[in-house]
Amino acid sequence: MLSCYEETTLRYDPDLCSGCEMCVTVCPHGVFAFDGHRARLVKPKACMECGACQLNCPSEAITVEAGVGCAQAHINAILTGKKPTCGCDSGDCNC
Repeated sequence: MLSCYEETTLRYDPDLCSGCEMCVTVCPHGVFAFDGHRARLVKPKACMECGACQLNCPSEAITVEAGVGCAQAHINAILTGKKPTCGCDSGDCNC
């Protein structure tokens, strides 16, 4: 489980959403849901800051600082052979 962040760099402006649902499609953790008109943030703490939603949002309604958080921690761990850590202090994190 990677939902250990209390706050992420994810920012979403629903007024800019075009309703394309790409964020719903590409998010591996179900952070977004579609309400029939636009995306809604339903699980923001589950965001692993991979940046897929921002890359696929044609209306630039989403910003996220990719390269931080749990996704990057696991990539760094694989590359360095060290235990992953995302910097959270909750103790509940698997990073």
